[in-house]
Amino acid sequence: MGAKAKTASNKKTLKRVTASASKSATKAKSTDLVVSTKKAESADFLPLEGGPARKLPKSAKPLDTSSAVLYIGRIPHGFYEKEMEEFFKQFGSIKRLRIARNKKTGKSKHFGFIEFESPEVAKIVADCMHNYLLFEHLLQVHIIPTEKIHPKLWYGVTHRYKPLNWTQIERNEHNKERTLDEHRKLVEGIMKRDKKRRLKIEAAGIDYECPEIVGNIQAVPKKIKFSED
Repeated sequence: MGAKAKTASNKKTLKRVTASASKSATKAKSTDLVVSTKKAESADFLPLEGGPARKLPKSAKPLDTSSAVLYIGRIPHGFYEKEMEEFFKQFGSIKRLRIARNKKTGKSKHFGFIEFESPEVAKIVADCMHNYLLFEHLLQVHIIPTEKIHPKLWYGVTHRYKPLNWTQIERNEHNKERTLDEHRKLVEGIMKRDKKRRLKIEAAGIDYECPEIVGNIQAVPKKIKFSED
């Protein structure tokens, strides 16, 4: 075989190898396209920044649709039991309502609980009222699963809060009967505060004659002597 014949044979072999390689590359591309198409169809969304398609993570536990109890957080000042009942009854019938309050002062702790007659209504309220802007507060509304409802959650729900009369409380504290020691401490405190007030007035350069306090502490007897019969 001559040199020309060998060159022609090599060219034919090279063409065959090139053709087979191009066919395999085309086949691989089509296979990758089919796979990527299937992945894209099964995926939930395609990232805007590029990259492979992704699927959203599935929640491990489904939402509890049997509970009708809602947690209401970030309740603003002045939005109490009466106002909450009037506001939320537009969604449906309310079974129970309770706002957490301080046991000593009775002030609101700015969170509470509502139970509706229907779980479907509770779900609608949770969807509509979560992050609802009310008096510059974003309400936090969540459904409480049935297994997480505390047995004492509705303890004292029938008791309606009555505002304390702080004026009467202070009046009673001021007018209560005191012992001699308590009275002496009271007068000492008054005299001490009056002395500080006089010094502040003098330091300010104000020419003012402060009135004398009636009932000097020296007039209070230290002991009471009982006469013997």
